[in-house]
Amino acid sequence: MEEIPYVNLSAQWGEEREELLPIIEKVLASGQYVAGKEVSDYENEISEAFDVEHVVAVNSGTDALVLGLTALGIGPGDEVITPPNSFIASTAAIVHTGARPVLVDVCEDQNINPDLIEASITNNTKAIMPVHLTGRMARMDAILEISNKYDIQIIEDAAQSAGSCYAGRPSGSWGTVGCFSTHPLKNLNGCGDGGFVTTNNNEIAANIRQLRNHGLVGRDTVEKYGYVSRMDEIQAAILRYRLKHLNDLIERRRANAGLYRSILDLDVIFHPADAPLEFNTWHTFVIQVDRRDQLQEYLKSVNIETSVHYPVPIHLQPASSGLGYRAGDFPVTERQANRILTLPIHQNLEVEELSRIATTINKYFGC
Repeated sequence: MEEIPYVNLSAQWGEEREELLPIIEKVLASGQYVAGKEVSDYENEISEAFDVEHVVAVNSGTDALVLGLTALGIGPGDEVITPPNSFIASTAAIVHTGARPVLVDVCEDQNINPDLIEASITNNTKAIMPVHLTGRMARMDAILEISNKYDIQIIEDAAQSAGSCYAGRPSGSWGTVGCFSTHPLKNLNGCGDGGFVTTNNNEIAANIRQLRNHGLVGRDTVEKYGYVSRMDEIQAAILRYRLKHLNDLIERRRANAGLYRSILDLDVIFHPADAPLEFNTWHTFVIQVDRRDQLQEYLKSVNIETSVHYPVPIHLQPASSGLGYRAGDFPVTERQANRILTLPIHQNLEVEELSRIATTINKYFGC
C-alpha cells in the first residue's frame, strides 16, 4: 500500500518549479543576496495582506519572538504569561530575555484559556503571549479585554497562524507585536528558516529593524548591541511568490479539514469544532483519542505517517526544571499531551488519501 507522508514538500515544489526557478535565478543573477529589494517588497506585501502598518523580516520565528519581546522592553524581573503546550521556542524566547515564563492551562481547542489568565497576573506581569496553535487563533477579544484592564501588552506567537482570523481581524494584528515563522512546515513557508514581526507601532518597528542588523545606524556606527537576524533575498523572493498563492493553499487545507470531519466518527474521535468567530487556516489537523500511541503505530503499519505536537509539555521538559512547575499543574495540557495526534493535512493530499486516513482511523476504533 502506497505511503501517505505527513508532509510532502517535494509535491509543493513540483507544482511551483516552473514559476519559481526563474524567480530564484533572477535573485542569484542580481548579486544582491542580503538586505535588498526583495526583502523590502516582501515586508510591504505582508503589511498589506495582514492589515498591519509595519513588517520586519527576520531569519526565524524564534528570533521574531526574541526581538519582539526585547522591543517591548521585556527583561530580567519581568513575567510573561503563556501556555505550556507550544513548541519550546515560545517559552525559550521569554527565558532568553531574562524574564520568567508564567504558564497558564489551555482550553479543549489547545489554545490558552483566557478565564485562567487574571489569576496569574502579578505586579511583575509585563505581557501576555497567546500561542495560536494549529492555525486556530486564541480568544483574542477576551485576552484584549484583560490586556486593557491591567495595561499589559500582548505579543502574539502567530508562528502557526499566517492568514488566520478572529472576529474578522487577522492574526498578528491584535497585539502590540505579532511574531510569525516561515519555516518550511508552515503554511506560508520558505525553503529554510525565516520569520517576521508585525506591529502598528513606529518606534517598535524601527527598534527591531536596528536590532536585526547588529544595532547598526548606517554602515559604521553601532548605537546598541544587536543581533544578526536578517532574512536573505532568496527566501524573501520565494515567500513573495508563495504569499500570492496563500489564500488558495488555505482553502485547499480547509477543504481537507472539512472532508476529515465529514468522515471521522466525532463521537469517538474528538476534534474541537470551529467557534463562530474563528477562521482556521489548518497549519495542523489534531485529533484527540484514547490509545493514541497504539493508533499511531497501527497507522504506521499501513503506511500512514502522523506526528504528535507536542508529546511533552513545556513545564515537564528538562530545560524547564527551574521554573517551579511539576506534573499535575496543568491538567488539560497534560491530558491532551497523551491523546493528541496530528494527521496529514497538507494541500497536496488527494481526496482518496484523506478518505483512506479517516476510514482507517474509524476502523481502528470499530466505528
